[in-house]
Amino acid sequence: MESMLNKLKSTVTKVTADVTSAVMGNPVTREFEVGRHIASGGPGLSWRIYSGSKKSTKQEVAVFVFDKKIIDKYQKFEKDQIIDSLKKGVQQLTRLRHPRLLTVQHPLEESRDCLAFCTEPVFASLANVLGQWENLPSPVPTEIKEYKLYDVETKYGLLQISEGLAFLHSGVKMVHGNLCLENIIINKSGSWKIMGFDFSISSNNPSEQEPTYTCKEWDPNLPSLCLPNPEYLAPEYILSVSCDSASDMYSLGVVIHAVFSEGKPVFQVNKQDIFKSFSRQLDQLSRLSPGALTKVPEAVREHVKMLLSVTPNVRPDADQMTKVPFFDDVGAVTLQYFDSLFQRDNLQKSQFYKGLPKVLPKLPKRVVIHRILPALTSEFVNPDMVPFVLPNVLLIAEECTKEEYVRLILPDLNPVFKQQEPVQAGNMILLIFLQKMDLLLTKTPAEDIRNSVLPMVYRALEAPSTQIQELCLNIIPTFANLIDYPSMKNSLIPRIKSACLQTSSLAVRVNSLVCLGKILEYLDKWFVIDEILPFLQQIPSREPAVLMGILGIYKCTFSHKKLGIPKEHLAGKSLPHLVSLSIDNNLNLNQFNSFMAVIRDMLSRMEAEHKTKLEQLHVMQEQQRSLNISNQLNQPEEPKTSPSPVNQIDQIFGGNPVSSAPQGKENGSSVTASQPSRVSLTLEEKQRLAKEQEQAAKLRSQQPLAPQVIKPATPTSQAKDLTSSLLNNMTSLSNLSLGAGTRPGPTQAGTISSGLSSAAPMGGVGAMGTMTNGFGSGMGFPSPGVNMGVRPAGPGMYGGMATTTSTPNFSALSQSQPSKPDMSALDSLFTSQKPKVTLNQMAPMSAPMSAPSPWLNQFGAQQPPQAAPLPMGGVQGGFGVQANPFFNPQNFAQPTPAAAPAMNPGAVRHSASVNNDLKDLFG
Repeated sequence: MESMLNKLKSTVTKVTADVTSAVMGNPVTREFEVGRHIASGGPGLSWRIYSGSKKSTKQEVAVFVFDKKIIDKYQKFEKDQIIDSLKKGVQQLTRLRHPRLLTVQHPLEESRDCLAFCTEPVFASLANVLGQWENLPSPVPTEIKEYKLYDVETKYGLLQISEGLAFLHSGVKMVHGNLCLENIIINKSGSWKIMGFDFSISSNNPSEQEPTYTCKEWDPNLPSLCLPNPEYLAPEYILSVSCDSASDMYSLGVVIHAVFSEGKPVFQVNKQDIFKSFSRQLDQLSRLSPGALTKVPEAVREHVKMLLSVTPNVRPDADQMTKVPFFDDVGAVTLQYFDSLFQRDNLQKSQFYKGLPKVLPKLPKRVVIHRILPALTSEFVNPDMVPFVLPNVLLIAEECTKEEYVRLILPDLNPVFKQQEPVQAGNMILLIFLQKMDLLLTKTPAEDIRNSVLPMVYRALEAPSTQIQELCLNIIPTFANLIDYPSMKNSLIPRIKSACLQTSSLAVRVNSLVCLGKILEYLDKWFVIDEILPFLQQIPSREPAVLMGILGIYKCTFSHKKLGIPKEHLAGKSLPHLVSLSIDNNLNLNQFNSFMAVIRDMLSRMEAEHKTKLEQLHVMQEQQRSLNISNQLNQPEEPKTSPSPVNQIDQIFGGNPVSSAPQGKENGSSVTASQPSRVSLTLEEKQRLAKEQEQAAKLRSQQPLAPQVIKPATPTSQAKDLTSSLLNNMTSLSNLSLGAGTRPGPTQAGTISSGLSSAAPMGGVGAMGTMTNGFGSGMGFPSPGVNMGVRPAGPGMYGGMATTTSTPNFSALSQSQPSKPDMSALDSLFTSQKPKVTLNQMAPMSAPMSAPSPWLNQFGAQQPPQAAPLPMGGVQGGFGVQANPFFNPQNFAQPTPAAAPAMNPGAVRHSASVNNDLKDLFG
């Protein structure tokens, strides 16, 4: 890598040194910048050709430099002869002005080291292109080494040389005298130009007479640069020292042969014995066989043979050669027409430009870009010709690379993008650009698109011509993906909407809707919902095509995976709008079916989405409810010093007391220290509460009772039912807190509600059979027709809880009960630390299971047969708290260990002692 860099550095340094040494001090360098060495030309290829530019205008030029060092080997007078010959040729070229002659931009300047002059931009000499690389830079430039002449270039090049000779012979009365490959220059656009007038001969006679030319005798002792190229000279020039215009025509014949023969002339001449060589050549020309011209195209072969004739009068003149059918090629004629465009009027130009698209595909790209494109872009200054020239320029742009387009075409198109006058031409320009919009957006840089191309599209949407609007709307979707989103959102969409609403043309309105439907995929979802869908409701017309266009936009938005319409919008705006449109009388059956299909799809999706949402919401609510219950189960135990009795019972049975009657107290809570009663209590109620508290204090003062350790009953022994005994004892306890007299009338609103809430189901209760609580109703198993809520109290009712059918005769009860209750049956209720003892183990062995309880016999005879037992968890309270000391909160104030597991997962967490007691009771 380093060696390559060093080699490149040395090459650049050498070239720079050569250029500097070649033109240093020459006056040309004051006005022109000299670039790199690109070619060579002139007599003997002695002129080095450099690229360059004018300092003031940056105009591109070619700088011809003759380095005097190459003639140091000659004597001084020979050097002077060479310099004089070279000066003469440049000076003569400077005086002559013709399209077929090389144009001089700056005359010859001489310095101590070189001669230099400037011309139009040059590619190379024809000799360089055909393989003669003398005086070229090393290595030979790739563009010259790989340059191949196309047939159209060759034909038109030779035609140009013929036209140049015709100008010299007829217009100037001059013989060139040294027409050869070295003196034919190919300029930057590909035209062939004549130079090298070092040995030109002007006519001696006045212009009105037949020209005569004086020819110098050949002097072999002169330096080669002071003599013309003998291989291209006519025989009479050497043998008879005469020449005329026919001598140049002979040179043209040799040039034609060399062009088709890779630069080789017809004969090789021995310059040391020139006369002998020409004598031999003369004999060969007299007997020239057709085989000597096999490489020349057959269409021009006969004419070349005539040009090489020994007799000058037989040779065709320059005007005759320009009319040879060989040069009637369509490409050559096209190029020739371009060279004469400045002579044509607008009508002729327009006719030519209309037919040009048929010819351009037949021409080589190099010819089109370097020869035709500059001529076309030069016509942009003529507004009337732009509509005819523009299609051809865009056709050429399609074949160009992006780099070539930006460099060669775009600078000339930028002014055309903004052209609006004259109006007719401006509309035609818009149509042409719109048809090629994909090309413009593909190859034009983004900045130029924003500044030049898109403003033209916006102008087309606002154009008064409906044809332009329709075309613009049709082609916008084809390049919508190339438009940046801000431009589309803020500039393009508003103009499309405006065109749809303001136009009176049905075609424009329908095309606007179709255009919007096609570019929906490039828009944002919320932009479509906020801007496009509301716009559809503003469209005034109700033609079927418009309605189907509206439906199409709804359908595209609804079904597109990136867009979609929210169910809220469907329900509130989209569906009402579509339903109202669907019943329009202008729609036919198929169109109506299309509307209904979309409406059904929308309804189905809306239903599915909302149903899914509700299901998810329900699941979330259930999860939240479960979480709340879990949080309650995980809460630490609250102090037992202040809870109300009913709330504690609620915790046991997992529910809130039911109080449907307006007289019931809220939450069923009694008077506590933390929550005073909302109403004043009657004297009887206060007496009852005092008795309950006294009984609770007695229970708390008792020592824990140890359960009897009883051996398990043998399988043969019949287990006794402890239920009746337990209930008898419970009745005895209840008797302690009950007064013997009857209760007053119905309680008022302040009466304490003591009904039980809906308790959680208790395991094992369903297998126990019907149990009574001393009130005539089975505990937890209500009789049919009995109202389980809080009922108004009747006469003889206690606490407003039981009906007359379930209220026991408390006076009789108090008379039949012993004065002191037997508490032995409740031993296990207050010893949670001891192992569990089953009811059968605790039952007295002498009590048969089938014997009914006297308490049950006394109060249960009035009840009708009971229905099948129900789970206790779904029963309302069946007996009062005050009537049963077992459920008094003070009875459970003994210290207990950590709470036992809940009886049921859905139940509220109970007190630990109550949990264990209930387990002991119910297994």
